[in-house]
Amino acid sequence: MRSPSKLRLALEVALALFAFARASANTTDTTDDYPQRPAIVDYSTSEAGNPFVDGWYADPDTAIYQGLYWVFPTSSYPYEEQTYLDAFSSPDLIHWTKYPNILTIKDVTWAKKAVWAPAPAFRNGKYYIYFGANDIQEGEPEQGVIGGIGVAVADKPQGPYVDAIGKPLIGAYNNSAQPIDQDVFIDDDGQAYIYYGGHGHANVAKLKEDMISFDTFEDGTTFKEITPKDYVEGPQMLKRNGKYYLMWSEGGWTGPDYRVSYAVAASPLGPFFGVTGTRILQQDSAVAKGSGHNGVIHVPGTDIYYIVYHRRPLSEDAGEHRVLCYDRMYFKEDGSIEPVKMLVKDDFVDGDMVGWKVHPEGSEGVQIVDNKLGLESHSRSGTIVALDTNFTDQTYDATVILSDSSDDFGTSAGLIFRATNVTSGPTARGYYAGLSTSGRVIIMNLGNGTTVHIEGVDIKPEIEHRVRVSAIGADISVFVDDFASPVLTLRDATYTAGTNGVAVFNTQAKFGNVSIAEGS
Repeated sequence: MRSPSKLRLALEVALALFAFARASANTTDTTDDYPQRPAIVDYSTSEAGNPFVDGWYADPDTAIYQGLYWVFPTSSYPYEEQTYLDAFSSPDLIHWTKYPNILTIKDVTWAKKAVWAPAPAFRNGKYYIYFGANDIQEGEPEQGVIGGIGVAVADKPQGPYVDAIGKPLIGAYNNSAQPIDQDVFIDDDGQAYIYYGGHGHANVAKLKEDMISFDTFEDGTTFKEITPKDYVEGPQMLKRNGKYYLMWSEGGWTGPDYRVSYAVAASPLGPFFGVTGTRILQQDSAVAKGSGHNGVIHVPGTDIYYIVYHRRPLSEDAGEHRVLCYDRMYFKEDGSIEPVKMLVKDDFVDGDMVGWKVHPEGSEGVQIVDNKLGLESHSRSGTIVALDTNFTDQTYDATVILSDSSDDFGTSAGLIFRATNVTSGPTARGYYAGLSTSGRVIIMNLGNGTTVHIEGVDIKPEIEHRVRVSAIGADISVFVDDFASPVLTLRDATYTAGTNGVAVFNTQAKFGNVSIAEGS
């Protein structure tokens, strides 16, 4: 007979495994290629920077396969160039492996363009991708135009995927819903549902066990309309603590009003029709615009959730110029979702500097070294590496390692903020907080050259120093290592908003652990 402690341990293990299975039932495979439980990752955002992969991508959906986190996006280019799908996997949501061309139109004879919004699913030892293609418009199917939602199947999560049925799974408008933007959800009882719809209408249908054909509802219909108020496209279903969360995108996908809302029901079928959603993700004028069309990553066995979505960098105007990002998504005690805050961080541990731009373009000596952003400049005009941000009031943190170089007043390394015209050092406007190994700290108005400085700060070469800039209104303060009190302050209201970056002037330095937050 087992002892009570062993029985208790066995019960705890069983409950943990049950919770894991329920949390990941619709996206987790059961093959033996890799450990099945992914790493528990507890971040506030993408700690190695957003976008978390390079390239123009949109409409991400997610899965957990073979102990890895997977993201399946649309390749964001003009419709005629959207002829393939890529995928990305990661053990830790930091280091990503790209799998190009997991599905191409050569494997789907009826698909010609606009291959959109892949939705992954796993069942019966097979991997499925549901995708939209050809951007069919209302009335076109009746005229013989082929398009809609297809389904492809593979033996591995990275493909190659091939057309499973040789035609669209949903090739017509039902309840006025354009057949695009599908999401597949498998409930705890094993019933699979497909949610989809563009042009302001959303449907749900029941997939059979084979995942390539439909069952009917009790009233004999196949497609049930569930359109919430202000719905445009991009449905996503999530189940948590027995409640069903339907998320969707509102606004125009090319505009700044693109955003995510959600509603909660006791059933996967709603009611959602006509329900006003609660907005949880929208543009932030300091960080990015056009944020929407999301997936969700749930870390199994935890209450850690991330919203994965696309957004458009502030300086980009082309509709296709969208990038993949994720941020933490928190639930309140009552089960409601807190509004998502798009955070700006980069610790460079992924070994890249996606989202940063070098000025002047082509400057040498900019590279990732020992998980730090290394810069080198041999002139007083300097080298600036900047983000695409537009912060006003802010707290800007970073670490700086300076080289042991000869010092004069034109030699320093530090942080750029509220800056414009950073394409070359001499034309930059904004502010610069710099350090030198002689113990000098400066704050400079880059426009008129006004500078305040202090000597005698303990700044050693080849040692990591923590630097903080607090810019609230006209009050600018610089902290070094000890954040209890600033070492230098300046009151200057010349510049109120602009980009953030790092810079070196006539020296070398390495930067890390960048974090920028609005306000104090």
